[in-house]
Amino acid sequence: MSQILTPDLCVIGAGSGGLSVAAGAVQMGASVVLVERHRMGGDCLNYGCVPSKSLLAAAAAAEAMRQSGSFGVRPVEPGIDFAAVRRHVRDVIAGIAPHDSIERFTGLGVTVLLDHARFTGPDQVIAGGRRIRARRFVVATGSRPAIPPIPGLAEIPHLTNENVFDLAAPPRHLLVLGGGPIGCELAQAFRRLGSEVTVIDLGPILPKDDPELTAVVRERLLAEGVRLHERVRVVGAEPGPALVVESAAGRRRLDGSHLLVAVGRTPVIEDLGLEAAGIAFDRKGIKVDSRLRTTNARVFAIGDVAGGPQFTHLANHHASVVVKNALFRLPARATSAAIPRVTYTDPELAVVGTSEAEAKEQGLAHEVLRAPFADNDRARAERRTEGLVKLVVGKRGRVLGAGIVGAHAGELILPWVLALDRRLPLSAVAGVVTPYPTLSEASKRAAASWYAPRLFGGGTRRLVRLLARLG
Repeated sequence: MSQILTPDLCVIGAGSGGLSVAAGAVQMGASVVLVERHRMGGDCLNYGCVPSKSLLAAAAAAEAMRQSGSFGVRPVEPGIDFAAVRRHVRDVIAGIAPHDSIERFTGLGVTVLLDHARFTGPDQVIAGGRRIRARRFVVATGSRPAIPPIPGLAEIPHLTNENVFDLAAPPRHLLVLGGGPIGCELAQAFRRLGSEVTVIDLGPILPKDDPELTAVVRERLLAEGVRLHERVRVVGAEPGPALVVESAAGRRRLDGSHLLVAVGRTPVIEDLGLEAAGIAFDRKGIKVDSRLRTTNARVFAIGDVAGGPQFTHLANHHASVVVKNALFRLPARATSAAIPRVTYTDPELAVVGTSEAEAKEQGLAHEVLRAPFADNDRARAERRTEGLVKLVVGKRGRVLGAGIVGAHAGELILPWVLALDRRLPLSAVAGVVTPYPTLSEASKRAAASWYAPRLFGGGTRRLVRLLARLG
């Protein structure tokens, strides 16, 4: 413990947010120490976004073979080589890993310590047998899967996103506890790869999203053979594995070959010495202000551990805010109004801003605009007509929020993120020239529908007749 490091910045956690802070700060001339106790790249690279989307891509390829008949291509039941699927997932991770590696960050000039970090005071951390006294600290330790206190659950084997991608063979029957984005995505993926799948949730699936949009996802999951047990209470877990559930219909036991727990995430805050540093926290995470400062003026917290929405892209946004504050002393603030979220089921579901229900709860004057994919020529050509663009619009055509469910919804939400972030009028989307035929025309169609009754009303017709009489 003799060596003392005195960098400008000490970052605790090498997930997406921590890596973004470290890379940005060191390239701007700051000295940086980065501490990571497990794997570089954190949850997103190793257990989350990257492996899950890789698995979803394999599952989509399998489903495309089953659904090709409508194009005049003879459909076949795909042969699933699960070992090869697993290699595909690992190959994608391996291809991205160098970008997040120790070698890359050391090459940038970052001092990387592979050890656990702990505050011993308001201005000091110990890690790897070293003391670190930095000008500023950033806690970016992320989150881990939450395990609910269900009787018997701790005593039986179960999967989470941290080990489900290590399966050597597909489950015969996968029980998925939790119908949120992770649960629904993996349920559909494993069903398409040949497993029986049952999803169990206390409420409806995707409870944070607009029911009109989630209904489209639910219909597809059911059509593909995913069994849904919504609005049931899990009262016990038993060897098998099995879950005992209660509902209005009574109590029953649901049996499977594997159990995946996907009920949310909890911030990683234990054994960080937060009390010694004077950093306030609770079970939701570290408390921060709009500039992501903790109750210790030297320390920032970003990403999942900061207690807000748990998205990689939000952690990266937090990183940019912290760099501005910590290095340049600019009063940069984190935004919340224009943070999109996407559920990568098929069809995808993407939302940003205020939903219809939220607008009603807040008493906001609003209109709802819709453009079904069934009215889009590209969607018809690709036979992907399920879904719609749904807009919540306030006074004078101000965009309050947008939701899209359908093919490539995650790609299509960007114009609405931009509109909310830059406070663009609805006319900015309604008036833009979109290429034909593209799915993006659905957004333009939804925006233009606000102007249709105003443009094609009696006033316009009277004006046209008047101008015609004037020659």
